[in-house]
Amino acid sequence: MRFMICVALSVGALLAGCASKEEPARQVVASADAALNELRPDAVKYAPDALQAAESSIAAARHDLEKKKYQDVLSSAPKLNEQLTTLKDTVVARQTQNAAATHEWEELSEEVPKLVDAIQVRVNTLSGSRLPKDIDKQSFETAKSTLSEMKSLWAEANAAFDAGNATEAADKGRRVQARAKEVSQQLGISAA
Repeated sequence: MRFMICVALSVGALLAGCASKEEPARQVVASADAALNELRPDAVKYAPDALQAAESSIAAARHDLEKKKYQDVLSSAPKLNEQLTTLKDTVVARQTQNAAATHEWEELSEEVPKLVDAIQVRVNTLSGSRLPKDIDKQSFETAKSTLSEMKSLWAEANAAFDAGNATEAADKGRRVQARAKEVSQQLGISAA
């Protein structure tokens, strides 16, 4: 990571006997700023809390630099490195999680509407006729109610995905899928 090397070089310059601590302190802040600016676009989306913590620490180091507290800036370098590394790791982990959730969502969006449509067809068919022996009235009414809930939850899942939250969409989609499979069994719908 480029920022860790720069910050380490800044601290190394101090330890090598720099007469002034000002330049190494400036390098620490500049390196941290550059690293944060590189991470910021993704961090805003994937790790806003960690981003805010890193921004606060860098702002504190910048304030110390303005107040000529160079040793305080240099002492903060390891903490800045740690926060920036954590921020980057969090962003990467959440990007990976989002990619997996997007893939899962794509699969769910193929399967779940078909399940819900099949349930709707079965409910429509059974509504106008006598119920089969293996389906009692209470189970049928519960299935109709659950169908309505599934449609609502599926709409929420679609909205979450459209808003860029694939993880929430996949979670809700999975719940609809599980309910749809249960209701399909209750209504005697054979798996395709």
